[in-house]
Amino acid sequence: MDVFFGSWKFDKSENFDDYMKAIGVNDELISVANVVKPVITISQEEESVVITTQTVISKKEIRFQLGEEFEEKSIDGRSCKSVINLEGEKLVQVQKDESREITIVREIQDGKLITTLTCDEVTAVVTYEKV
Repeated sequence: MDVFFGSWKFDKSENFDDYMKAIGVNDELISVANVVKPVITISQEEESVVITTQTVISKKEIRFQLGEEFEEKSIDGRSCKSVINLEGEKLVQVQKDESREITIVREIQDGKLITTLTCDEVTAVVTYEKV
């Protein structure tokens, strides 16, 4: 788990627009998402893991314990329930709302944080470099 801790800056993304459309994000928000370059910080505070995503226009924080369901807001503001587990060397998040299930897999490859987002048959990959 320690390998994830630290700050990670956006490097590149693949197929992110199609993923955003698949989860129901409107074109205006997709345009904004393509401009901002988030910094992700992963840390541990007592028994909770904290993932903070910060851009020039917003800051989102989730606090969770591995294997325990928690509520959060999706990228477009919908309420959803998530569970994050450590599976081998991957943080696997399953996020559900009334209409869909999204899987977010975070892993370290060659010193980079690779985030693979999947909804239905659409997958995007976002790569972050350690700050």
